[in-house]
Amino acid sequence: MNEKISSVLKMVEKPGRYSGGEYGAVIKNKADVKARFAFCFPDTYEIGMSNLGMRILYGALNAEPDIWCERVFAPWVDMQAKMRELNIPLWAHESGDPVKEFDILGVTLQYEMCYTTVLRVLELSDIPLLAAERGEDCPIVIGGGPCAYNPEPVADFFDCFSIGEGEDNLVAFTKLYIRMKEEGRYTRAGFLYEAATTIKGIYVPSLYDVTYKEDGTIAAITPKDARVPKQVEKCIIADMDKAYFPEQVVMPYIEAVHDRIMLEVYRGCIRGCRFCQAGMIYRPVREKTPEVLNHQARCLYDNTGYEEISLTSLSISDYTALEKLTGDLLDWTDKNMVSLSLPSLRVDSFSKELMERIASVRTSSLTFAPEAGTQRLRDVINKNVTEADLFHAVGVAFSGGKTNVKLYFMNGLPTETNEDIAGIAKLATDVVHQYYINKDRPKGRSPQVTISVSCFVPKPFTPFQWEAQDTMEMLREKQQYLAEQITDRKVRYTHHDACVSRIEAVLARGNRRLGRALLLAAKEGFCFDAWDEFFDYDKWLSVFARTDIDPAFFANRRFGLDEVLPWDVIDCGVTKEFFLRERAKAYGETTTPSCREKCAGCGANRLGGERTCCPKGGAAK
Repeated sequence: MNEKISSVLKMVEKPGRYSGGEYGAVIKNKADVKARFAFCFPDTYEIGMSNLGMRILYGALNAEPDIWCERVFAPWVDMQAKMRELNIPLWAHESGDPVKEFDILGVTLQYEMCYTTVLRVLELSDIPLLAAERGEDCPIVIGGGPCAYNPEPVADFFDCFSIGEGEDNLVAFTKLYIRMKEEGRYTRAGFLYEAATTIKGIYVPSLYDVTYKEDGTIAAITPKDARVPKQVEKCIIADMDKAYFPEQVVMPYIEAVHDRIMLEVYRGCIRGCRFCQAGMIYRPVREKTPEVLNHQARCLYDNTGYEEISLTSLSISDYTALEKLTGDLLDWTDKNMVSLSLPSLRVDSFSKELMERIASVRTSSLTFAPEAGTQRLRDVINKNVTEADLFHAVGVAFSGGKTNVKLYFMNGLPTETNEDIAGIAKLATDVVHQYYINKDRPKGRSPQVTISVSCFVPKPFTPFQWEAQDTMEMLREKQQYLAEQITDRKVRYTHHDACVSRIEAVLARGNRRLGRALLLAAKEGFCFDAWDEFFDYDKWLSVFARTDIDPAFFANRRFGLDEVLPWDVIDCGVTKEFFLRERAKAYGETTTPSCREKCAGCGANRLGGERTCCPKGGAAK
């Protein structure tokens, strides 16, 4: 490690965030590698080290002998101050080398509120913020992750984006870089052009012209020549059994947010909730077999010693072989005192048998997500669960010794009324009532029902992508109205900050013109906006005002159904026609069954895969 870095470790909070040298970290001889890849998670070490995607891509890149991938995180504010004081550039964990000396800097974009932290990472790395200002010796900066499905707000700051699943895509991207260097024909512009025109899923913003109408909406997004694709199709891994998955992970020195084995069971979702971006962009469903999962879990346990296995997916109870998988795992986890956790259970598939298999049986609480307070609104959002489903689930939980239940809801959903909001309070009170009428409930104890209510944010690539977010005044009025409806002291109410949700909506649906606001925010020191203690709504409004950005144009305006959307340059696999059909069904309060019941023709199956979301014999229309 650099002597300057070592010298400041005793002066900052949690020096284990910066020391490197962890068990499982990949160290390679620089002379043996042909490309160095710095993989950045733009948040603190303990959050980034909990991210499964980072673990997978770090391993997939390092599986290549000629590529060395190292980790980079955003330093906390105390370390940032020391870095400026001592002129220490941001470094990579494995080697301690400055990030600016790497060939490629990859940044995962998990949450819109991390955009300012991304720019701080570039600044601390001495890399020009604007892609257009980078010279031939600067690293290629590539973004990925769910926010890359609308890359336009940060398009000015990235050389390119990887759209979709990156295990194969990023390796091919780096191999092209190596090949062009070896052949002596590398130039920054030449490499980006060849990547965009020969590698699936690579979007290079500089290869597209964006024009605007007088009203500020987009007139057209036009490729600069015929070889550049009009739409960039996302990458997917068709066979998850053959997909790279790490059997050894880096073990952090300090406690991470998720200190456990995270076992990726499948990708995609069969449900189709109309507000949920993840359920659309990760289609089609592709499952791993129980045998592969059991082997991967055992390898990770043997190599880490973690005492908990979390089965991760968007909806774990929809895994078709869940009973066999949990049975296979319990054959050896019980003997080794390893607990199982299923964090994404649906109320309509929760059972006593399932509860008895999971780690939360050792705690007093369970979490469910009805999302809306009335059946009408649950039908609008296509949640496809009923009040009876919820009462059955909490009944099972109470019979199993639980006393605390947490329920997730949203307010500001399209077509929402005061009756829907009041329904949240009524549903919570009814859950309390279910506790007292349950003969098998824990004796001598009182229930606690916590309702957590977030604000609806319209997201790209959902049936609600065109909808307006409620204004700040409307959201606050609804939050206050719900608080007034709650009269039972056994119901605890928490809600998200509407100010954060509004800025999130602006960044989620923004176009390239937002780049000037983000650039000003970076120059004024914005960072860690995903953290409550650093987020300042008034400062954001000031930045927007000084860069001629109207936040209501992006957050509170209903987009035209025939409008060119900023993210139309990306093909997420699900067609716009499907989103329009689902939007119409939402306003008709009509539900769409799950993909296993009936194929809705979303289009995702055209991307291939043996284990897809459609029922056997079904095909996307």
